[in-house]
Amino acid sequence: MPPKLAARVRLLATGNVSKNDPDDARSVAVAALRSADVREARRDDHAAVLKVWSKRYRDLGRARTQVACRLHQVLCELIPGGVPGQITAGQAARILEPVTPAGAVDAARWELAAELTEDLRGVDARIRETRTKAAAAVRAAGTSLTGLFGVGPVIAAAVIGDVRHVSRFPGRDRFAACNGTAPIEVSSGGRKACRLSRRGNRRLNHAIHMVAVTQIRCRHTKGRAYYDKKLAEGKTPKEALRALKRQISDAIFACLQEDARRAAAAKSPGGQPGNHPATRAAGSHPDHRLFGQATPGPAAQPTTPAAPSPAPLPSRASDWPGPGPGAARPRSGARRASSTRPRASR
Repeated sequence: MPPKLAARVRLLATGNVSKNDPDDARSVAVAALRSADVREARRDDHAAVLKVWSKRYRDLGRARTQVACRLHQVLCELIPGGVPGQITAGQAARILEPVTPAGAVDAARWELAAELTEDLRGVDARIRETRTKAAAAVRAAGTSLTGLFGVGPVIAAAVIGDVRHVSRFPGRDRFAACNGTAPIEVSSGGRKACRLSRRGNRRLNHAIHMVAVTQIRCRHTKGRAYYDKKLAEGKTPKEALRALKRQISDAIFACLQEDARRAAAAKSPGGQPGNHPATRAAGSHPDHRLFGQATPGPAAQPTTPAAPSPAPLPSRASDWPGPGPGAARPRSGARRASSTRPRASR
């Protein structure tokens, strides 16, 4: 349940968004009953595994950046000018090797720089291990995302881990709005304009941005051709990049839909849903009818027809069925036939 949806229920009910446990439980229940866009709770599947390794890789990348910045700062105090650009553990070790500390302060800084170098080497090793595990998990998923140029195991794991079930998006436009590649219209009067969207899932947006940058750097890709086309139309480089990101978002959505259809076809025998023996048995069982009961059951209809009740005997002779007082008298043969007619029992 989205927290914002429950907060809106509390705001409309009480006029404020403050909450406690009973009010929060009630607002969540009301939002779940009244909202049509609430997602169904599902068990974790293989996408959760990809999300775990994607988050681990992202956290290790942040840790490496932190260690590298601290190492840069210490090296600036040991070496005049420091080390320009990015730094690796091997490069830091080669820089520290000829350095001779002049005093206790420089010796402490040298030891700290050596420890940070070992930390950087350890983080790099864990990043390589995590990348290997993420690649194995992506291969086990059998996704077609890696067929897109610029989408590697790490980006594929990030996309699948955050999207989870692509069926929750009605179309590619909703998917683009979710990842922030759909622009926001800011038109006014006769002026039609759009601006950059900073909404949506920023992790998905970052993954799509990395794919777009990779395609632009390689001149033989279709993404670079599309980027050059937008530049020729008068777009700025940033506008052309945003247009390319939207195209990549649509391509990713198409791949995810294809993966979902393939997985659904693999679960049902023969490629058609409903061919499983359990499904046929459930559909034919009277307690598991899929569309309800078309006609009332035997209990609603009597099995044997009821015996007709005898008609009441007429009280007067004029009430008997037959010709009226003015009718001609029947012949003798007809009279004998009528006299032999069985009378109803009393």
